[in-house]
Amino acid sequence: MDRVLLTLGIVVFFLLCLWGMWLGWRRKSRAQSVLVPPFPEIPAEPGEVRLESTGLYVSTTTAGNWQDRVVTRGAGLRSGAVWRLHPGGIAVERGGAPDFWIPREAVTGVRRDSRIAGKVMGTDALLVITWRAGETELDTGFRGDELDDYPLWIDQLSDHDIKGGAQ
Repeated sequence: MDRVLLTLGIVVFFLLCLWGMWLGWRRKSRAQSVLVPPFPEIPAEPGEVRLESTGLYVSTTTAGNWQDRVVTRGAGLRSGAVWRLHPGGIAVERGGAPDFWIPREAVTGVRRDSRIAGKVMGTDALLVITWRAGETELDTGFRGDELDDYPLWIDQLSDHDIKGGAQ
């Protein structure tokens, strides 16, 4: 009888922990929905694809706060992704999660990094794009299948390309 009660107690404790995590995620999502506007949708005609990479969408955080994951509107869901650079922006197409668009004029920086919420690595194996969604600046992290693509992304999205008019 003692073993049954102990097992039942552990199962109840585990379920309470899951319920608490779910409540916390929901509360954070509601609070962020006021601060972070809906991400733009991918345009119907985005133009020619200039660069494409496959990999893993890791997360989006508030800029400069690598552990402050944005969870509202599906942004907190880690998933396989394809990133496509078009003349007007970046199409972030995620399997099993909402796709979104990062307008080119909203991009304020791009870099390699070793950490973002949900992923910490020993090397700079993440591509992080800093961009503005309304009044909020965000960092969106991507772990590409081909790390050799990162210099191409950084070159295409560097400040001289953004402010000087992209080719």
